[in-house]
Amino acid sequence: MKPFISILFVSLLMAFTPVAVMQKQLAEGTLQYSISITSAKSELPITNSLNGATLYIYLKPTVSRTDMKSALGTESTVYDERSKDGFILKEYSGQKLMITLQQANWDEKNKMYEHLNFTVGTEIVKIAGYNCKKATATLPGNKTFTVYFTPDIQVFNKTYNTAFAQLAGLPVQYELQSGNLSFKYTLTQVSHDGVAQSKFEAPKAGFRIMTYEENQQLKSNVK
Repeated sequence: MKPFISILFVSLLMAFTPVAVMQKQLAEGTLQYSISITSAKSELPITNSLNGATLYIYLKPTVSRTDMKSALGTESTVYDERSKDGFILKEYSGQKLMITLQQANWDEKNKMYEHLNFTVGTEIVKIAGYNCKKATATLPGNKTFTVYFTPDIQVFNKTYNTAFAQLAGLPVQYELQSGNLSFKYTLTQVSHDGVAQSKFEAPKAGFRIMTYEENQQLKSNVK
């Protein structure tokens, strides 16, 4: 009976091991996405300026940083889940601006993605080399938000992007609408290497500093 039990144990172990091996948790590392933009008005110059932009996401268990780099400049957002604050850096046309963020600001900035209920399909689609499932949710204004994600990589930090907090995996491709523009993000690289703590620290000088509320008021005045 003992040999039989041993064989049975090995068989069960082999049956469950592939799932465990395939799933990886990303607690710290870097994600890179390419960004392509299309517009209902193809003559818009911003379309050409933003095409080819890249999104970098730097992750630690409780802090994150996103950098969007394009021909127009760079915009970065840092948020610390422990201290419940962060900042936004904008570097465009030689201008450098740092916008401070408090918890209420972060919540307001991401309120469109609160409590998203995704419907996940069963079909597996291959995108950028990853086995992906399709998830759809409805945004305010009855806009459909579609995300292709891989369950094979689990992101430990769920606060880096509120839109994906309910997804059981890593977003590989997704599309966002902003006015006449459509932004498509496609994952191009995943690194599990450590990220320097300095990546999440606010610059000591060189930036004009304003609060989130002041920046919102400035944007309202421009309109």
